[in-house]
Amino acid sequence: MLLVGLTGNIGSGKSTVARMLSERGATIIDADVLARRAVELGTPGYTKIVSRWGRAVIAPDGHLDRAALRRVVFADQAQLEELNEIVHPEVERLRDRLVEQARTRGDRVVVCDIPLLFEKGMADRFDRILLVDATRPIRLERLLQDRGLQTTEAMEIIAAQMPAELKRARADFIIENNGTLTQLERRVQDLWSSLMRDANGARSVARS
Repeated sequence: MLLVGLTGNIGSGKSTVARMLSERGATIIDADVLARRAVELGTPGYTKIVSRWGRAVIAPDGHLDRAALRRVVFADQAQLEELNEIVHPEVERLRDRLVEQARTRGDRVVVCDIPLLFEKGMADRFDRILLVDATRPIRLERLLQDRGLQTTEAMEIIAAQMPAELKRARADFIIENNGTLTQLERRVQDLWSSLMRDANGARSVARS
């Protein structure tokens, strides 16, 4: 099994690349999905967050108001770290379980979508690192148009992340996503061919 760490700063198109890899047969383990699961109503994560930030981050239906929480923590690096300390241990536990299930099934390529892969020092856990990148102006435009964020909020989120330039030097594969979906599809197809070659090579070594 080839274990791939997929990362990219917000607005880079990382989720789109993950979807394209899934369509080609990769098993996708999405940290954002796991993070939502880790703070669902009734979980220890939910209780800790409400205890720390109060009812201002609770939606009318009782679940977390993720947008309200995001506005608070991305404006203050210390509070962002507090939130990460609550959420990330549970996310890692859930991810490890899913990776082992994939290994048991014999999945060939497993892609872990992790926004903070480098920030959390997780690069060494993977056979390959894939970075999706786009220029800062394009990422900002996507956040404003596709996600409906306000300019100040979008810029705070971008500023809170490690610069992509530092990540590029440590990635095995880089997908440039400044163009059209058609161009992105071609790049992902080339990437998939490389990953399959690597997966086949890893399996041959394991058998020898």
